[in-house]
Amino acid sequence: MDDWDLPAPHVHAVVAGSDDIDGYGHVNNAVYLKWLDETAWSHSTALGLSPEACIGARRGMAVLRSQLHYLAPALESDRLEVGTWIVGTDGRLRCDRRFQVRRLADGRTLLRALLHYVCIDLDSGRARRMPPEFVARYRPLPEVLVSLEAQPEPFAPGVEPR
Repeated sequence: MDDWDLPAPHVHAVVAGSDDIDGYGHVNNAVYLKWLDETAWSHSTALGLSPEACIGARRGMAVLRSQLHYLAPALESDRLEVGTWIVGTDGRLRCDRRFQVRRLADGRTLLRALLHYVCIDLDSGRARRMPPEFVARYRPLPEVLVSLEAQPEPFAPGVEPR
């Protein structure tokens, strides 16, 4: 049974429904992106940056680049946990999140992902400096930083996902 890759994940529960299943009988790869987005919003809201708060600040975090490692399929009715961590920020424009999707029945990790975000102005769509409330909240936890230093980078070029 796999454990969480990093300490103190924000966890969002999902269930693979019939609409999530593709022609091959497993969850379609695009559905995982939807789940990652839902989890990022759940975490942001828990940090005090709800969609309404972002709209009020006229700033948001938009995906700049995604790296997803699909390790095993999810099937219809699978109960899953999606964990996320903020793993990096430059305190100005960018923020990085890692994700891990685990099946509850056996604890197996089905997907690992790293998403790179950039702060945008919601009026122009252009990259814009993070407001102070984003800088204060979109920060890696100290225990996550310690854990990251102690393990190899799973998203480095040429590194095979485990």
